[in-house]
This record gives sequence, structure tokens and C-alpha cells, in this order.
Amino acid sequence: MHRALPWLAKALFAAPLLWLAACAGPGTGTAQHYRCEHGIEFSVRFVDDSAILSGTRANEVLFRDAGGQGPQQAVYSNPAMRAEFGLGASGREALLRYPPLPLTARCVRE
Repeated sequence: MHRALPWLAKALFAAPLLWLAACAGPGTGTAQHYRCEHGIEFSVRFVDDSAILSGTRANEVLFRDAGGQGPQQAVYSNPAMRAEFGLGASGREALLRYPPLPLTARCVRE
């Protein structure tokens, strides 16, 4: 019985960690890098219902918005910009729109 205790302790310790990793999913809280038209590059982290963008043009916090077609597409916006993620056949494409400017940029996740 003593031989089973170390194995059982390891299993009980590892199970919650595996569950947390599965719930986090890809990209949640980790930065994803995108390259866009017009020399725009940015990194994005998705946290709760927001997207935090850090890039060549500015740093922006966008909030989840209505839109997107299907579960892989998500739309985030604020008064200065709108970002659509999960586009294209692979889901690696994004579209940035800057409403105050007549600018739209197509992007690809690296």
C-alpha cells in the first residue's frame, strides 16, 4: 500500500493542473503576434471579454462586441478601432478597422 501513495499523490496533484490547462485553451492570456498590411504589427492577449493589443500604431484595449460568423470568429472594438479575429479558412487571419480613419488592414497570425 505504501508504494501506491507516491503515485496517488502525483495523480492528485497533476489532475487540477491538467484541467486548468484544458480550460485555458489556446491563446487565452498568452500573446499572439500578427503582421498586417500597411506595415502594422501587433500582439494580442485575450483576457475575459477583452483583447489587449500592443503594436506599432498604439496600445488598445478592445471589448467583446457583437459580430462574427461561427464560434471561431470574435469581434472586439472601442471608439478608435475594431478587430475581427478567427477569419480565413485556417482561422489565423484578422481584420483591423480604424473608424476615425479610412483604414482597414488585413492581418495574419504568425
